[in-house]
Parts: sequence; C-alpha cells; structure tokens
Amino acid sequence: MAFLRRVLGGVVGRVRTGEDAALRSLPPPGKFHHMLERERARTDRTGDEFSLLTFGMRSWGAGRTTFTCLAELFEQRLRITDAAGWLNSRHLGVILPDTPGWGAWTVADELCMRLPHDALLPECRVFVYAPRDPSAAADGQHQGARFSMGPEARRSLEAMEELLFAKRLPVWKRALDIVGASVGLVLLWPVLLLAAVAIKLDSAGPVFFTQTRKGLGGRPFRMVKFRSMVTDAESRKRELLPLNEQDGPAFKLKSDPRTTAVGRWLRATSIDELPQLWNVLKGDMSLVGPRPLPCDESDACRGWHRRRLDVTPGLTCTWQVKGRSKVSFTQWMRMDAGYASSLSPWNDLKLLLRTVPAVLLGKNE
Repeated sequence: MAFLRRVLGGVVGRVRTGEDAALRSLPPPGKFHHMLERERARTDRTGDEFSLLTFGMRSWGAGRTTFTCLAELFEQRLRITDAAGWLNSRHLGVILPDTPGWGAWTVADELCMRLPHDALLPECRVFVYAPRDPSAAADGQHQGARFSMGPEARRSLEAMEELLFAKRLPVWKRALDIVGASVGLVLLWPVLLLAAVAIKLDSAGPVFFTQTRKGLGGRPFRMVKFRSMVTDAESRKRELLPLNEQDGPAFKLKSDPRTTAVGRWLRATSIDELPQLWNVLKGDMSLVGPRPLPCDESDACRGWHRRRLDVTPGLTCTWQVKGRSKVSFTQWMRMDAGYASSLSPWNDLKLLLRTVPAVLLGKNE
C-alpha cells in the first residue's frame, strides 16, 4: 500500500507540476499590467484600437482546472501578436491588438468551446480601447477605413479606464489631503464667510455652484465652488463658444460677460475654488492633481489626453503654476499626463508651494 501511494503520489505530482508550469508561464499581474500600458501607448500613437478579453472565476479552487486549460489553449490558438497573462488572482486577461469588440467575443467563444466538458465555464468580459475622436459621428457608421466611436465603445473605454488604468490614492497622498484640507478649512473660514456674504449682496442666486465633472477613471462627481457667474451662465455658454480663447475642447474666456463683479475678484484670487476642500475631504479630489473638466469637455478628450483620468483630480497641478490659459491645450494635457505618470510626495509639496505665488502674481488667470 505504501508503494502504491508513492506511485500514485508521483503521478499526481507530475500532473500538478504540468498544470503549475502552464499557469506559471503566464505573466504575473504586475508584468501583464505593464504590457497593457504599453499597448495603450501604442494605440494612442497609431489611432487604432485593441480589445482586452478577460476570463474570471469566483474562486481559485473552482477555477484551477479551467485556468490551466485556458493557459494551454492560449499557446495553441492565440496569434503571435496577442498577449495573455494574469490580471489578478481570479482573472486571466488577453490583449488582442487591432481587434474590435466583436472580434474579441469571437475569440472568447472559440476558447470556451474548446474547454473540457467537465470544466466550469468562466465569466468572460470584453473591454475595447479605441482612442479615436469621441466628437466624431457616434452612430456606429464607418468613416472611410476607420470606425467611429459609438456610445457602446465609449462606455467600454470608460470602463477600461476606471477598472484597469485608474490609480487609487496612495496612503501618503490621502493623508496629506485630509490634513491639508482640514487645516485649510479651519484657517480660511473667515475668508469663506466673507466670500459667501459678498456673493449674496452682489447678485441674486445661491452662494455655491455645483457641476458634474469627470474624476478618477472618468467617474462623474459633483464639484462645488463659490458662484462667480450669473445664475443662467450654463445656458448662455453655447452662444459664447465662438469667443473661446482656449484651443481644444476646453472653454476659457478671460473677460467672460457672465461673470459677476464679486465673481471677477473671486476668480482672480482663486477664492472661488476653496469650497473644493470639501471635495478633497470626501475623496472625490486631491489637493494636487489635474483639474477636473466638465463632462462634455472631458468626453471630447481623445487618445493620450485621457491619461489625466488615471489619477484623482485636484485643486492645483502643473498647469496652474505655469500660466493656465497661456499654454496650449496639448501642452496642458502633456503636463497632466506627466504628473499622472510620476506621483511623489515631493512633487506634490513642490506644486502646493508654487501655487501660492502663482495666485498672488496672477499667473493663474
């Protein structure tokens, strides 16, 4: 009996070793995410699209056989340009370059049909990264040889950005936000009170203005600030679009006729932005990060411009201390993308310190 157990144990061990070898051949989550970032950078340059196909199981025990079979099928059925790996402990991912969503689902169907009959079927999802101009026709029609981004493709892109590329706040950054925002609200309450009274005495309407903007991963949130314009400012924006002084999808107008008398002072001193310290405390924003854009302007950003959504938006960033409207939209996006790719406590402190003289010298206008 002891001899039989040793023999059977050796056979099982060799089988498990074979399974483990197939699974170990797949890149781990860190390396696979780097491959995903590299493919995003490539498609941002070329303007093409790629799909990410994921296979998920509820638990490792239930999914071990399925994952092993999938790992073997990847070697047999995927193209040499495709790349498979671990998204996390319960999900495998396959990067499919130059592949639309329907093509990725075709691959998913083929792989699942080749699984053994006794294997549990995985949960499959498809994400499409299509860095084309979202302002192009959104009806799903072809434009020459290129496919325009329809509503479904936009939702898939936003889901990929939120789930896969968004970087959660590091502990040091969240701690700095809580301390900084709390101290700021305590020290600046007289200024906040004075601003609120001035707004009420100057014009009819609420003290605060709230607007839905795009935050981390493109997730919408309600941003609050002191009202610096007339109450019907949003409805009058369309008629002022021809006067826009900022290139790109963002709207900037230095002498905006919608601004109230007190509002001009609030905007010149950036006091209108101080209520966003509350957004910082809630976690929707950070003290330092790319300025959140209104939803329509954020949706109009394309390709690598959307990397600004990889990090939590903030009160101030590189753009604020380098002249704001004095730089082009592309330069602005490049500054935000550069910040998103290199988060560090020292850089945040440096930008916070540089924001104060920028406001006092009027460079924030």
